[in-house]
Amino acid sequence: MTTRLLIKNIKSLVQVRDTVVLKVSGAEMKELPCIENAWLAVDNGLIADYGSMDDFPGIEDWKGLEIIDADGKIVMPCYADSHTHIVYAGNREGEFVDRINGLSYEDIFARGGGILNSAKKLSEVTEDELFEQAMVRLKEVISQGTGSIEIKSGYGLSVESELKMLRVIKRIKELNLVPVKATFLGAHALPLQYKNDKTGYINLIVNDMLPRIAEEKLADYIDVFCEQNYFTPEETEYILKAGKEHGLTPKVHAEQMSHSGGIQAGVACGAISVDHLEYCNDTDIEVLKNSNTMATVLPGAAFFLSLPLPPARKMIDAGLPIAFASDFNPGSCPSGNMNFMMSLGCVQYKLTPEEVINACTINSAYAMNVSHEVGSITPGKKANFFITKPISSYGFIPYSFGSNLIESVYLNGVKQ
Repeated sequence: MTTRLLIKNIKSLVQVRDTVVLKVSGAEMKELPCIENAWLAVDNGLIADYGSMDDFPGIEDWKGLEIIDADGKIVMPCYADSHTHIVYAGNREGEFVDRINGLSYEDIFARGGGILNSAKKLSEVTEDELFEQAMVRLKEVISQGTGSIEIKSGYGLSVESELKMLRVIKRIKELNLVPVKATFLGAHALPLQYKNDKTGYINLIVNDMLPRIAEEKLADYIDVFCEQNYFTPEETEYILKAGKEHGLTPKVHAEQMSHSGGIQAGVACGAISVDHLEYCNDTDIEVLKNSNTMATVLPGAAFFLSLPLPPARKMIDAGLPIAFASDFNPGSCPSGNMNFMMSLGCVQYKLTPEEVINACTINSAYAMNVSHEVGSITPGKKANFFITKPISSYGFIPYSFGSNLIESVYLNGVKQ
């Protein structure tokens, strides 16, 4: 295993920040510091140093190292994907056809599909089977450039199935492949047995699930699907506050299918992020401006479900930081390809390549509290980066939306 690495002749070393920056906001998102014709040094899994080839270090200073010539290629920090559901059983391509034939997401859910379909499938598999399926997806997104990831529960909807999901996430975390954050999303939907007893299910979350999760240290965050026919803003705040009492930081699925009040509920509870935001309005933007909560857009979900686009351009122009994440899940975004999310950001949301790269690296790292260790090329951060094939510029990545331009991915300085 190589622990010392020197990459030379890099066409452009992207997202270089000499000191730790946790996030960038508003006009700062148009700024993407780079070094042209650069070198990058890695030592013991961490970024050690970098610079221009005009000041290339003497090789005699480095013993027993691997040297890579990246002539014509770009080096970027790996993407941080701060919103995924990659622990699930089976898939839901049948519902994809149903939507093509005119059924809405809500129609499918009302007849037992959607989240309830995934919950049924998950209850029928073992923890080991669930782990193996999730690892296939994790390896796929790593090959596409993702170097840190948040994973949610929420397809369990019972004490044992939610714990099963979270134990799988813990197993993935303990592999130390990439930084992993676990989110408890028991409040994703109402299970069938609680269809007419929402209070009973909320009590199950608060009184039964949360103590077990805290006891086993299975989660970092707590999330709620704040939406019509799911959980109200008041219920969202109640559940989030209960999670905080067990040491979990809030997140919220907010304003996806309608204006639900999820953004304001999240900010009121000190959420690290509020995600989706298709129906975010001007009042919500003002609320976010007075908070430390990251507005997280999930372009793949809006694309796949043909939803209105979140007002990402307006948010940035108002001075907000924006993060992008994939929402990789079987129902509304069966893809974790962050390269494609960047393309959607440029084409559909009219963001610049600089803005989408910041959204998919430093800001999405902030949305899961790992921007102190990943998300930029900074001395002391984890050497999680990728090398592209020979390309003309970093803008070529979102431009070439259907192409695989990543040649190799390094995690902790080791080629995958």
